[in-house]
Amino acid sequence: MGSCISSPAKSGAHKKYKELKPVTPKSSGEFNVTPRKSSVAFRSVTVIANPTPSNIFDKYRFGKELGRGEFGITHRCFEIETDEAFACKTIAKSKLRTEIDIEDVRREVEIMRHMPKHPNIVSFREAYEDKDAVYLVMELCEGGELFDKIVCKGHYTERAAAKVTKTIVEVCKVCHEHGVIHRDLKPENFLFADASENSQLKAIDFGLSIFFEPGQRFSEIVGSPYYMAPEILRRNYGPEVDVWSAGVILYILLCGVPPFWAENEEGIAQAIIRGNVDFERDPWQKVSEEAKELVKNMLDPNPYSRLTVQEVLENPWIQNTDQVRNVSLGENVRMRIKQFSMMNKFKKKALRVVAENLPNEQIDKIKEMFDMMDKDKNGTLTFEELKDGLRMIGHPIPDPDVQMLMDAADSRRKRHTKLNDQVIQDIIFDVDLDKDGRISFDEFKAMMKTGMDWKMASRPIL
Repeated sequence: MGSCISSPAKSGAHKKYKELKPVTPKSSGEFNVTPRKSSVAFRSVTVIANPTPSNIFDKYRFGKELGRGEFGITHRCFEIETDEAFACKTIAKSKLRTEIDIEDVRREVEIMRHMPKHPNIVSFREAYEDKDAVYLVMELCEGGELFDKIVCKGHYTERAAAKVTKTIVEVCKVCHEHGVIHRDLKPENFLFADASENSQLKAIDFGLSIFFEPGQRFSEIVGSPYYMAPEILRRNYGPEVDVWSAGVILYILLCGVPPFWAENEEGIAQAIIRGNVDFERDPWQKVSEEAKELVKNMLDPNPYSRLTVQEVLENPWIQNTDQVRNVSLGENVRMRIKQFSMMNKFKKKALRVVAENLPNEQIDKIKEMFDMMDKDKNGTLTFEELKDGLRMIGHPIPDPDVQMLMDAADSRRKRHTKLNDQVIQDIIFDVDLDKDGRISFDEFKAMMKTGMDWKMASRPIL
């Protein structure tokens, strides 16, 4: 679902739930906003239990947009009485199209209320609800994403990787001790509280988290492809999946690329099931044996022999982070992390461009756009038709971010074209539910109405 957000427009996005009418700016970049009546008649549904019994706009002044997620838009907001800054995620009820969607939001609020105060978990303040939306007010994190800060440092060391991993696993421990499996540990879900050198790293997103009892197993396929444990793909898992995800993050921190890589989600899933982890490529020869051994044991494909959260925290490499060597892992690691981070942000941007072009209620306009893209008028969109269609609506896939990415990674222009084509292929893979290699009108309509940041809940990959 997404929680406290500090970087601009991250995660897949949708149109705003309603227009926010800007009033007189209080200071540069900040605006007071008031809700404007929506033209859409939402069904009357109560989402959360015990919301704060008042109008959020009477207590908070909304500022600039900070980011967007699958259902929500996050704004900076200010408590009117104190002028203290917070983050507020607005979840439009118009986006909650199924009982599962409603239950996801309800559970997210329950989990955030349930989690204890902790220096590495974003603090939840209060929740509001009106006929149009649910509003989650929480701590504002302004220090940027985990990978972004690594890239800015100029060099990266094994000691730094150990400290970050210790924080992430400590978050796992708190979750598990309070009966919660996070299920979506990834670098984008960790933000720094502020821009200071020693800023706290905080977990910000509990949108896919779930309550569990000891011994309970789950079957829904949820999470982000690179970080999924093999038992999630096999639909039989418990809290051990969080250790796996933390191990994937550690692998990336040490070498700059994910351990399981492929051209699409299906290929990533197959690589995870095969379980072959490369410790030969550069810079693994520079990494200590202690660090490599820890990664191997966190990425044990057998959840029952995989290290537990407590065993990871008791590992000497994690327990004694100040003694881990502080030698740079090399510029290549930093550049790979930068490229990996930029690629993810670009893909998310590309995956949302179609969904951002029309509001949900304009079905006739959706049909018009589909017909415009469907050149041969056979009722489906091919790879080339979708690619040309994106260009026609003003969103050609070549993008300044991609240009910078490819210039940093490789000067050969042919790789630029290959990257652009892969993004189109990924869109088709995600939207093409019957896997015939084409997008039907019904699939296109679902994409337009739901948006492109598809949750993978209960969707078989293999």
